[in-house]
Amino acid sequence: MAVSYAVSRVLRRASPFLFQKRCESTMASLTKDEILILLRPPFTNWSNVIQDAEKVVGYPTSFMNLRCLLSDEFANMALYLRKLLGSNHLVMQTAKNVLYGDSKNLQPWGLIILLLSKSVKTNMAATTQLKTIEEQQRILAELTEMIRTGHLIHQGIVNVPFAKRSKHTESAIFGNKIAILLGDYLLVTANAMLAGLRNSDVSYIISTALKDLSEGEFFGERDEQNQPLPGKPKKAGEDYEIVFDTTSISVEDVMGNPRKEWTARTVFNGVSLLGRGCQSAMVLDRQNRETQNSAYHFGCHVGLAWQAAVELQQLTSETKEQFCLASAPVLFALEGNPDLYKIIDRSKNDVKDVDYEDLKFNILKTDAVDKTKLLYEEHAKKATSYIESIGQNEAVDMIKKLINTF
Repeated sequence: MAVSYAVSRVLRRASPFLFQKRCESTMASLTKDEILILLRPPFTNWSNVIQDAEKVVGYPTSFMNLRCLLSDEFANMALYLRKLLGSNHLVMQTAKNVLYGDSKNLQPWGLIILLLSKSVKTNMAATTQLKTIEEQQRILAELTEMIRTGHLIHQGIVNVPFAKRSKHTESAIFGNKIAILLGDYLLVTANAMLAGLRNSDVSYIISTALKDLSEGEFFGERDEQNQPLPGKPKKAGEDYEIVFDTTSISVEDVMGNPRKEWTARTVFNGVSLLGRGCQSAMVLDRQNRETQNSAYHFGCHVGLAWQAAVELQQLTSETKEQFCLASAPVLFALEGNPDLYKIIDRSKNDVKDVDYEDLKFNILKTDAVDKTKLLYEEHAKKATSYIESIGQNEAVDMIKKLINTF
């Protein structure tokens, strides 16, 4: 049907112009299903990479929250959750995605923080002080995962589709209450663990990430169900590199510019938390300010690289899964073909009304996929550069493998 992956790589390197022309002529003759198969990303055994990384850390991070899960409070809520097992409530869908998700939604943030902690050379011997720092870094990784999970649970309830909101069934109302309690419990427990670290600098750093998460829910235009809508495409103008200081990001400046808008949305929607977690790990290890800043930028670039890869997989997979209308491929497609915005503009009351299959087909006819791949590669390269400046050891090698697994 098309040139092999290896041949296409050689052709692309030898003559990018010929590669582009050949792809354009090939794409024009393909059906929708053939395009999806052609653009499907290569399979990667994500779980095996995670297991190898956990060996470097020294224990399975999948059980990091075991202490929390075995608590009396969580056990009581788990009993109530059983009542929802027979229903298709959103809290159960969210739980399944968090617990059983694949590489598309199981991004090991806590594991990255622990590997980063091991990548730094320390002058301290194996003393009680060193063990204390390692324990604090483990707690930091735990609470970062808890904040992220709690936010995902709350987000799933906030974004309830309109059709389901009108169904005032007993299980729906009960499920909403349990979901709110679950999210609250995780966030409160994470805050208690944060206070237990007794480090004012770390508390301040993580609190800024919590602020970003909250503001991210109001960033840009949204439909009535709080699902994000892309900004109206603007004419190409002067571009600039977005800094990861969220206090300096202006909504008016970034909306309508695909690269700036996507970066700002992604940083506010969770990447800031990963960056601040990495920065806090260096604060606990008493590293200098330069290393702390490098760790923050490293975490942000890792998060951005993974998000670009996730959005690429969602768009090029054969599943009927709905992709985010504010994702990088959509924004790049709108830049190349502004007329596509009319499809989204007609469904602003509820993004469920968008014809996702038709929109996907039109997106795949643009260069949005290639631009998203370049976006992933750029952030993966920058993340690699930052981690190599921090350390050179087995933990760094495993981090680079995690970054490039997608």
